[in-house]
Amino acid sequence: MSELEDFRAAVRAALEERLTPRRADGAFTVLGAGSDDLDAGRSYLRALAGGGWAVPTWPREYGGLGATPAQAAIVAQELGRFEVPDLYPYVIGLAIAGPTLVDHATPEQRERWLPPIRSGDEIWCQLFSEPDAGSDLASLATRAERDGDTWRVTGSKVWTSRAHYAQRGLLLARTDPKVPKHVGISAFALDMGAPGVTVRPLRQMNGDTHFSEVHFDEARVADGDRIDAPGEGWRVARTALTYERGAGAVGGGGWGADLEDRLVDLARQRGADTDPLARQQLAAAIVELEVARLTARRARDAARVGRTPGPEGSGAKLRGSAGLKAAAALALDLLGPDGLVEDGEWQTLFLTSPSISIRGGTDEIQRNIVGERVLGLPPEPRADVDVPFSQLPRTPRRVDR
Repeated sequence: MSELEDFRAAVRAALEERLTPRRADGAFTVLGAGSDDLDAGRSYLRALAGGGWAVPTWPREYGGLGATPAQAAIVAQELGRFEVPDLYPYVIGLAIAGPTLVDHATPEQRERWLPPIRSGDEIWCQLFSEPDAGSDLASLATRAERDGDTWRVTGSKVWTSRAHYAQRGLLLARTDPKVPKHVGISAFALDMGAPGVTVRPLRQMNGDTHFSEVHFDEARVADGDRIDAPGEGWRVARTALTYERGAGAVGGGGWGADLEDRLVDLARQRGADTDPLARQQLAAAIVELEVARLTARRARDAARVGRTPGPEGSGAKLRGSAGLKAAAALALDLLGPDGLVEDGEWQTLFLTSPSISIRGGTDEIQRNIVGERVLGLPPEPRADVDVPFSQLPRTPRRVDR
């Protein structure tokens, strides 16, 4: 046997001792839609924590496998043979915060934060977007003021997934308003249970409350929980955003090829598998899903070989949005009137799918990145890049009383 075949055999044997084989008729969710199940994901991650299989590309000293690209691909293939719960609550930690900490945190911080992320004992959220700073994230106004060995944070964030049950938040805050907006930002790991942190969940049209507003009233964060140097927050943010565009691959619970199979099964159940139009629509949706899978794989492979993160992640995000929306729309077409009067997995997926174009960076921003960095189109004018943040005109926010 070759070295990779030996590795596959060892991974398969280890996983067979710890996981349950996948069932074709198992329930599915995507990005936590219709579910707030934390226990299933935590049990799954704890089962994998000892061998580093959930985070194969992390360094061995932090509980990963230190896997090569080929080895990481084998781990992903072998995990696909088993029941994978929807890991939505843990995706920020596993796929965004964790890798960002590997790149930017101190050894002491990594030793503190990475083990509980890997095991699912700590859930992280991402405190980036604000009411007046979404697509233009560098315009964020939440401020952190130094007070000895701590920082006092004041401001608001919005559209924060998982905030109402997260233990830590990857926070961006403005620490120097006298310099241009990209320069005066710092990154922190905020304790979500700290005094002065208030979380208000927002109800979505699919019934979930996964997004929240988060308000800070002089919430304190220790300087030892600052990530990278003061003023280096934008560099940390760019790393996190690059990982974010590929985070859907960690979602588990029915994404990708499994979703294609479920669409085929649904068409057969509804007696539409012999309808030429339905077959054409089914083929088109499967093509979208397959293109999304291959695009995401290309982005992952580029990262695994150590290439500087590029626009592949933006392409994967765009294709993933298109694929999921195509699948959800087709499912509702196949269900017909039942799709309107019944509640089920497909209805929840349909109501969730529009949000995919907003989560993790809007489709418009991703198209800008592809246009500039792939097609070579001229960038949009940016007149505020070199102006101190304190001198930028800002629209006063209305306060309802």
